[in-house]
Amino acid sequence: MASIDLATRLARTTLELCRIPSPITQEGPIADHVERWALQHFPREEVFRVGHTLLLGKLEDARPTVALIGHLDTVPAHPSDAGREARIEGERVFGLGASDMKGGLAVMMALAEDLRRDTLPVNLAFLFYEREEGAYAESGLIPLYEKRPDLAKVRFGIAMEPTDSVVQVGCVGSMQVTVRFTGRSAHSARPWQGENAIHKAGPFLAELLGRQRVEVNVAGFPFYEVINATLAKGGRARNVIPEAFELNLNYRFAPGKSIEQAKADVHALVAGRAEVEFTDASPSGPVVAGNPLFQKLMALTGLPAASKQAWTDVARFGEWGVDAINFGPGETAQAHQANESAPIPPLADAYEKLAAFLKGAS
Repeated sequence: MASIDLATRLARTTLELCRIPSPITQEGPIADHVERWALQHFPREEVFRVGHTLLLGKLEDARPTVALIGHLDTVPAHPSDAGREARIEGERVFGLGASDMKGGLAVMMALAEDLRRDTLPVNLAFLFYEREEGAYAESGLIPLYEKRPDLAKVRFGIAMEPTDSVVQVGCVGSMQVTVRFTGRSAHSARPWQGENAIHKAGPFLAELLGRQRVEVNVAGFPFYEVINATLAKGGRARNVIPEAFELNLNYRFAPGKSIEQAKADVHALVAGRAEVEFTDASPSGPVVAGNPLFQKLMALTGLPAASKQAWTDVARFGEWGVDAINFGPGETAQAHQANESAPIPPLADAYEKLAAFLKGAS
């Protein structure tokens, strides 16, 4: 088990970060805080900032570069959290972002403070970025990569997302689709004079209800492809037959499937019964089981590994040709919850696992 002193230190740092509100689009204060901290632990020339995103360390090095990656933003606060202060109770830190993912940021900061980066067998860099909790095309990683295309030199990335202290490989892609059924309005007392768009959607909704998840095995890891209706909108009055009805579909698809292939899946499912409009799409993330640094991480730490049945920026790094995995001390069940919290002991355990890997990854 990790030392009590280390756990206490990490809990206090997590609490300090939770006390700096950083809902998406409001990351300025926490980015300023991290920059002030960084200037105490990195040479000025190794602190690179674009907007509210920071890259710390150098990427030019003979050693393979490992990057620890964490987002600064949280989702907006839950209404029931109004007036509720971040705090430590027992062996948990409470506060918006505690699990997703300010506990992970605290681990990153402690490793940067403690490790002699010049003596490690790998070149260690750190990435703190904004706007992860929004649309794929609005991430703070995009302007950073435009300024620093040498990010593609990273040989292994570790996204400190909440993973219940399990290494999670790859990630499913995510696609948002508007499916629009059209009919013809009429008085609801004489429905035969119109065509009810909501009723037209009935067979399609019944198919979704009966649809089973599809398991796809990638390098020994099971991923599940699922399509769900998540929003519905239709009708304009209680006594009018609706001429339009819209569904939002969310499609999660396995690593190895392209966005174009996923779009083809949606068209095949709708089969011409409605208009289809793709409104957002995020690629799947590759499973990097063959990466030597991934294999070294698993061998040195003994951590369990599982598939990531969600989307993370592992996919974005994959688009850049950078192998990455997810590993963090936060609890997945706490992400985006009211009165969010994170357990304290896993903070120290994550620190010690990562330190062992970084010191031994020769």
